[in-house]
Amino acid sequence: MGVTRTEIFTEKQNEIAKIAKVIGHPARVAILQYLIKTNSCVCGDLVDEIGLAQPTISQHLKELKNVGVIKGTISGTSVCYCIDTENWNELTSGLLELISFNVADNNSCC
Repeated sequence: MGVTRTEIFTEKQNEIAKIAKVIGHPARVAILQYLIKTNSCVCGDLVDEIGLAQPTISQHLKELKNVGVIKGTISGTSVCYCIDTENWNELTSGLLELISFNVADNNSCC
């Protein structure tokens, strides 16, 4: 497999692609939906809520945290997670900009 040539794309294009790749897993979408719905820090309810094993949930949380969509704080022996609102707003702004382009109804294509 060849090397991805990310340097030929803009910073914004690379950022949108990176985040889209991370949220492209249904478990991560479910985690984000739960965190948004709860609107508070969650410290362990995710295993019961999502229905996956703790190590699997932890790996998904790590990926979401690495791109800055969520943040975690240590509370005793556990880590509590919530949406990083500043980064979330930037993410949604970028994605909305991408999907809000009006595509002409061009019947001459395909």
